[in-house]
Order: sequence, then structure tokens, then C-alpha cells
Amino acid sequence: MKRDSFRIACRLLASMLCLLLWTGASWAQTVRPVVNELGNPAKGRVEYVNDGMTPLNVVLEAKSFTVSETGEISYRALDPNIHLKLSTTSFRIQPQQTYYVFYEASSPQIPSWFVIYASFSGFPFRTAQGMNVRLQLPHTVYLLPKQSVEKPDIHIELAELSRPDNKVRLQVENTSDSFGRVLGTQLVYSKKKQEAPGFPIFPHSKRIFEIALEEKAQDENVPVDYVLQFEKFKIEGKLQAPPALASANVPASH
Repeated sequence: MKRDSFRIACRLLASMLCLLLWTGASWAQTVRPVVNELGNPAKGRVEYVNDGMTPLNVVLEAKSFTVSETGEISYRALDPNIHLKLSTTSFRIQPQQTYYVFYEASSPQIPSWFVIYASFSGFPFRTAQGMNVRLQLPHTVYLLPKQSVEKPDIHIELAELSRPDNKVRLQVENTSDSFGRVLGTQLVYSKKKQEAPGFPIFPHSKRIFEIALEEKAQDENVPVDYVLQFEKFKIEGKLQAPPALASANVPASH
């Protein structure tokens, strides 16, 4: 009996492992590129990759969006001034295959931006509530003029180290009509550097973001400088010293 129970347990375990591996493979869908920065008018191409083991249905829907100062995205119906023509709006991808969608886009007002959302369905499993699974992946398009944001257009309104929550807070403002993108952010310590992601900066808008420190901030180990890397220039500056460090640097009175 014990030997039979052991065999049953092994079979169940093997079945569960196969299911997990098969489920993970079924979720291997990719959209590339994720972001496309083009001129106006624009012609673009998106690759939809199904690395899973089952055929999937895909439906495309274009939307306009707004990004708040803290990075939250709000979607809405595609703005009427954005003219978009897709080679198709629905298709089926076979397992281990790639499907290409071509598009043309233009707008009388630039910079303009929108997202093409791809909804993948047809997964052979359901949620715990019995609902069909649907996966949505974005392809974001920016229609941009030749002139990009310049260094004098970017202003750093806040750059401080917050010790209680172990974060650096930055507030960046773009005062121009142009779209800008920070390609990467860097915090500079006395003996090392910490890399952080980039982000877009929309015309006449502010962006507030936080960077969690890799290690707990201590008096002798905190970042002192920051660097924002743009395509054609970079902005460097000093982080505001935390109160404990600032007071520690004040000479004692005699």
C-alpha cells in the first residue's frame, strides 16, 4: 500500500510540474517594439510573437492616453485628430509563430501619441473564478517633429534624499512644446553608482518620481549626485543633503 501511495504521489507531482511548464510556455507572448518614436506622417510595424504551445486570437484596439505627474496612465478613445490605418485589427497566431502588423499614422498636431493594445485570447485554461484568460500587451507610438527638447527646457525643481523611506525624490519640468525622454537615471555615491530607468517628459508638464535605494541609507553611504541622460545631453546635480548629514557637516562652535 505504501509503495502504491508513493507511486500515485509521484505521478501527481509529475503531472503538476508538466502543467506548470506548459502553462508558463503558453504565456510566452511578446510585442516588439514596445515603444516606437516616429516622424509625422509615420509608417510602422509591430511583431506579435506566440512562443506558446497553443494558437491564440489577437484583437487590436488603439487608444489615446494621458500620463499624470506621478506616472499614472489614463486611457480614452483614440483622439479624432490622430489618423491611424492598421493592416488588420484581428488575427490568429499559430504556436511558435510571429505575425506582423503594419500601420500608417499622422496627426495635424505634433507631438502626438497613442497606444495600440493587443488582446490575446484562446488560452486553454481559466481563472480560479472560471473566467477565460485574456492578456493585453501595448505598443506605444509617438509622432514627433524633428526638433527635440533642449537642455534649457528642462528644470529640476526637486532633488532630495528621503532617509525615513530610503528613497530619492526628483521632480522634473519640461517647459517647451517638445517631447522629451530621459533614457536613464543614475545616482552617484562616493564609491559606486546606481542605475534607474528612464521615463518620458511630455510638453509643458512635470514628472515626479522616486528611486528606492539599493541599500539602507547611512551617513557614510548615501548618493550625493544625480544624472539624467537624454539623447543629446545630460543634466547633473547635487542631491539635497538629509538633515542628519547637513547638521553633521556644520563645524562645532567654540
